[in-house]
Parts: sequence; C-alpha cells; structure tokens
Amino acid sequence: MQGFMRASKGFGLLELMVVLVIIGLLGSLAVPTYNQYVQRAKVSAAIGDIGQLSLAIDQVRLRNNDRIPVDLAELGLEIPLDPWGRPYQFLNIAAAGPGNNDFRKDGKLNPLNTDFDLYSRGYDGDTSGPLSAQASRDDIVRAANGAFIGLGEDY
Repeated sequence: MQGFMRASKGFGLLELMVVLVIIGLLGSLAVPTYNQYVQRAKVSAAIGDIGQLSLAIDQVRLRNNDRIPVDLAELGLEIPLDPWGRPYQFLNIAAAGPGNNDFRKDGKLNPLNTDFDLYSRGYDGDTSGPLSAQASRDDIVRAANGAFIGLGEDY
C-alpha cells in the first residue's frame, strides 16, 4: 500500500510545459503593447520639441522684425535630436524661394505652412514630400502655420 501513496516532489514535465506556454502567451501580448507605449512616448516627446522650437523661432521673429531664421542654429540654442536620434528638419519657406520642391505638402499637394516647415522624420527615418506618402505617415510635422503639431497620418 505504501507504493501507491508516494508523495510528489516538484513539478512534472506537463506542469512545467503549461507554465512555459502561459509565460509565452503573456510575453507575446506584453512586448508589442510595451513597444507601442514607447513609440507613443517618443511621438509625444517630438511634438513637445517641435512646439518649443516653434516658440523659439517666433521669439526670434518678434525680435527681428518678423524675419524667420535661415536655419535652427540661428536660434542660439542647443537643438536637440529627435527621439530617434536624428536632427529635426527645418526649412524657411521664404528663403527657399517659390521653385523649391522641398516644402511639406498635404494629401492634396497643398503646402502645410506658409512661413516655415519643421518636422521629424519619425520612427523609420524616411520621408516624402506629401503626407499621403507611406514614408511620411510616421513623420511628426508642424502644419497650418503651427496650429497643428502631430503625426503626419493625423493631419
């Protein structure tokens, strides 16, 4: 009778496999959610940076008879890199001239701004002129002369 009443010590192979499957399922749900959270935080940081740079540009304009700086270095500030480690893109539209094709455009190919373009190339580091292009959908842009700052796909 004692042979039938052995006490079990530790986990059996089946229990261990069930635990590993549960851990794998939880991991497969948690990792993408965490990555999405990190990307949303980086987009928010880029929106904040672009807003601060826009304010600094407006301060320079107020001090210099509405003259827009030619480049960001003219602000006299330490210009941060975007959250993906790349420089922010700036274009003074008036200084660039009417024949310049580097202006950011919406899906109908209308310029996003009339004063200056300021944007980040986003997660993939790639961009294209119109926001309707796949490469521009993750860009963080300033549009409508500063009335909108956000993802290109949201404009």
